[in-house]
Amino acid sequence: MELGINHVSKQYGSSKWGLRDVTLTLRPGVWGLLGPNGTGKSSLMRILATITRPSEGAVYWNGDDIARHPTPLRSVLGYLPQDFGVYPNLNALEFLHYIAALKGLDQRTATRRVDELLQVVNLVDARKRPLGGYSGGMKQRIGIAQALLNDPQLLIVDEPTVGLDPEERVRFRNLLADLSGNRIVILSTHIVSDIESVATDIAILNQGRLVHQTTPEALLQTVEGKVWDWVIPSSQLAAIRNQHLISAMNRRFDGTRVRVVQASAPAPAAQALPPSLEDAYLFAVANQ
Repeated sequence: MELGINHVSKQYGSSKWGLRDVTLTLRPGVWGLLGPNGTGKSSLMRILATITRPSEGAVYWNGDDIARHPTPLRSVLGYLPQDFGVYPNLNALEFLHYIAALKGLDQRTATRRVDELLQVVNLVDARKRPLGGYSGGMKQRIGIAQALLNDPQLLIVDEPTVGLDPEERVRFRNLLADLSGNRIVILSTHIVSDIESVATDIAILNQGRLVHQTTPEALLQTVEGKVWDWVIPSSQLAAIRNQHLISAMNRRFDGTRVRVVQASAPAPAAQALPPSLEDAYLFAVANQ
């Protein structure tokens, strides 16, 4: 099982490029696709889901060009887009059975999968409520369920934890981890903590280009010895933010504690800290 992304670019209009020359080879596991908002993640997801075609390059599913032969991929694809919508007058049971029929599941299989997934996304008690009355987080959970109906070999989820409360977010991360053994899972997000807990590999996009393809462990090594804890006067915060890469900060009675990511200590009083994946991600984007 292999998804090959070969020199893919996407152009919008005469001069705007959403993606530029992205090349990746994905095999089973959880792939975290990280990048700032507006950097091309959703454009790449739509290409991989066969919704749009690249302006240049090609994507291959087990050797088949998905633009020329989309059916083999579509039959094993689960996709949760960032702008997922529902039919407000249908309840969860009706909606999931409708999507199951579109995916070609027989009635017996559909009934079993719908019952299983309503348990997984914790919506059994709300299964007969119209979706129009669901909260944003509940609609997101229905979106996750519909993406899993056909037990996909390729699962693409774009900003899947938006609108989920902390408990639901942990539940979803655990679900992705459980699913990762025998399929390719692509988790596209700008939330580093979602990637940190489940990803086996990481790809970082910035300004439409692939700037890193690595493992979480290797990415962390890039900032080993480069993270500093520094307490500064709050009046100096604006100036220091312009001079240093700051990954976190919090106010204290004696000033502001900042977490600085750079090769050398920003001041003699700064203390070295163990790096986090968010430190490494921000450093990678800032130093592409």
